[in-house]
Amino acid sequence: MKFDVGIDIGGTFTDLCAISESGSLITAKSPTTHYDLSVGLIRGLRELGKRAGLSQDDFLGNVEALRYSTTIGTNALIERKGPRLGLITTAGFEDTIFIGRSRSWADGMALHEIRDMATISKPEPLVPPEMVVGLSERMDCHGKVVRPLDPDELREKLQQLVDRGAQGIVVSLMWSFLNRAHEEEVRRIIEEEYPEEFLGSMPVTLASEVSPKAGEYTRTMTALVNAYIHGVMMQELGDLTHNLRKANYRRPLILVHNTGGSKKVSRTRAVLTHNAGPVAGMYGAALIGAQEGHRDIVFADMGGTSFDIGVLAGGVLRAQDFIPVIDRWRTNIPAIEVKSIGAGGGSIAWINEAMGGRLEVGPQSAGSIPGPACYDQGGTLPTVTDADMVLGYINPDNYLGGQMQVDPDAAHDAIKEKIADPLGISVLEAAWRIRRIVDARMGQEMFNEVALKGHNPRKFVVFACGGAGAAHACGFARHIGATTIIVPAMSSVSGAFGASSIEIRQVWEQSRSIRLFNFMEQSYLGDPSGLNALVADLTDRATRDLKLEGFDPDRIEFTLEFDMRYGSQYHLTRVTSPVLNFGGADDFRELCRQFEEQYAQIYSPEAAFPSGGIAIEAVFVTTRIQQEPRRLASVADDSPYEAQAGAIRKACFDPSMGMTDTPVHDWTKLRPGATVPGPAIIETPDTTYVIEPGWTYRMNNLRNGIISAA
Repeated sequence: MKFDVGIDIGGTFTDLCAISESGSLITAKSPTTHYDLSVGLIRGLRELGKRAGLSQDDFLGNVEALRYSTTIGTNALIERKGPRLGLITTAGFEDTIFIGRSRSWADGMALHEIRDMATISKPEPLVPPEMVVGLSERMDCHGKVVRPLDPDELREKLQQLVDRGAQGIVVSLMWSFLNRAHEEEVRRIIEEEYPEEFLGSMPVTLASEVSPKAGEYTRTMTALVNAYIHGVMMQELGDLTHNLRKANYRRPLILVHNTGGSKKVSRTRAVLTHNAGPVAGMYGAALIGAQEGHRDIVFADMGGTSFDIGVLAGGVLRAQDFIPVIDRWRTNIPAIEVKSIGAGGGSIAWINEAMGGRLEVGPQSAGSIPGPACYDQGGTLPTVTDADMVLGYINPDNYLGGQMQVDPDAAHDAIKEKIADPLGISVLEAAWRIRRIVDARMGQEMFNEVALKGHNPRKFVVFACGGAGAAHACGFARHIGATTIIVPAMSSVSGAFGASSIEIRQVWEQSRSIRLFNFMEQSYLGDPSGLNALVADLTDRATRDLKLEGFDPDRIEFTLEFDMRYGSQYHLTRVTSPVLNFGGADDFRELCRQFEEQYAQIYSPEAAFPSGGIAIEAVFVTTRIQQEPRRLASVADDSPYEAQAGAIRKACFDPSMGMTDTPVHDWTKLRPGATVPGPAIIETPDTTYVIEPGWTYRMNNLRNGIISAA
């Protein structure tokens, strides 16, 4: 039997999911080994093979595709393990990356860090000032050469960077996204001066290739981040590929992108792997939602370290109007928007003395090592997982299916010492408050993400995923007014599931300002030749790229999108074009109509600014390889029946009532059609469902859990 395998490496656990040709699933979790990510990964693959009844070698020999969501690049940024880079820019703009944009000093920081004005500071730059040089070349805003490139000046400045220890060069010149001739000439000269056969050869990254979009700061930072993490990722992924081949895996390693697609390692830009795990989870939610008949979804993934939120309106993954922040820097990659906050099973509960002894939870996390106090690995600080343990929701003898031993006494002692005693309350009350605080925080962020995008949160279905999602689903769902929660059968490894089935997809982009509608003249653009030529160039490049990967051009499907706005408004709205090739004013009229309709849905009709006209600011061509949609295996018989508990355990659902007898069900013994009224606990090999009073659980024919409010 053949398998597609998805892997999602999180801050606490490495999640794995194998989906067979028939649509059946096998899942596994392994603690993330930050010192060497491949150790935890290989261990998880061995467990997958065991659950499939195969040895590691035999299992990997039957894997058709291994899709990997990696945090290697993120870790390299956090730990500052990248090379010493040199930056070549246009003279007069050497300080662009140091000045930043607006409140760039706060980018990538948690709210509590931003509030600490006494200690806040700008991040240490990826490139120090002495490694930035300016060339006296210049393009104008139309891409025309104002001052030609001086090769002798370039060679002089290049030698300065080499003498200062440059191990790679990033080239970001003004207006290069309109005309990359000067950047390409710089690369040619660098490769001429330092050819590959020299020990001093160095990689060259062009901003116009990595990010051909307007905005000199974000374009430059995108190229710098890509160059900074490229070498580290190439080395670690090379070692991982080698280890997988030694273990009998013969297929290419495919990387998941934050654009909602995937490509081979050899054809992937490093910067596109950032935050790919949550995006993969959203793709999996869209896949299940399509099979379940749900199109408006709030994706909520509660892991050990973070809580990820994504919105799918109409069942479509969309790149939203936002500027992704990678570590501490703004970029302009065309990523799917996912909001992440520091809330998870490992989030640390603490007393904020500066706020009058207020109890707070997160954003600091205990991670996987030492982890929550109950992990008994040296951790002494109380976490959300410890609170769930004290409340009786977690079975200490069956944590992760019995694979991991935990200590409930350590959880009790940590909460007592750090929270209960300082606040003068019982340990049970303290645990209850920890849980309620984290649930409220997650629920409020979910509400904001939906409501601020112009949607009614009460019309959305909540997809509760992640290792702790099923345990807290009822808690955070009530804060957005949701009455239906879906906990997928593979909820604890949702990112890995999404990765296992994600399509081959890539986005090609180009900034270009084009006035479509002139309000003063009440006329639409009549000549489509310029825009058509740009779209044709992007589709040609995309086709060549996919052909190099070995795909049949006849299987390529194209989608054309535009970032559009009224006049000089700042915010952009992403609109899908009705055609790939424009015939004239009528086609532009229809595109403008779609923009106006979508703009009104997001910002309200009152926010429209028709007197400013309507303009395109960026063009996106998305390519995907046509394939049959993945469908999960279903069970024909889902006749309703009331499931009988296999055990009774003391658990708390109201601290005033104390610990009460609570039915406990074994998820593996439930069949489709089973109903379980709350309060109840359902244990799976990878997670625990907590069904609070007033909610009812039902297993459907896909073995997904449907939790409904009474």
